[in-house]
Amino acid sequence: MEKRFYTKAELDEFREIILQKLTESRNEFKRLSEMIREFSSGSADNTNFAELGNDSRDKEEMEILKERQGKFIRGLENAMVRIQNGTYGICRVTGELIPKERLRLVPHATTTVVAKNQIKPTEPNEEV
Repeated sequence: MEKRFYTKAELDEFREIILQKLTESRNEFKRLSEMIREFSSGSADNTNFAELGNDSRDKEEMEILKERQGKFIRGLENAMVRIQNGTYGICRVTGELIPKERLRLVPHATTTVVAKNQIKPTEPNEEV
């Protein structure tokens, strides 16, 4: 009989991985937010237009990184919800169990690799 759910011990392992990644990701999000705030406060008095352009580009890049980090955090938080409601590790496309190796690398995954490759690019996908 094919296994359909992860055990409590397995879910505890994934919970620890997710909590560690959440801590790291939230710290990075905070760091990026502080750097963006510093750019915003420091660029106003800059009269060198070339440097101002570089600062603007750097700030935009940090804002993109911050947005990606926020999306990653939301994915991890959603994974914690799935652990709580008993659906963690179940592919949302096929209903099969997502391999442990994949979940250890991408703990917020909602699909198997095969299913992910079958999803049309226009379909919403919460994986990073």
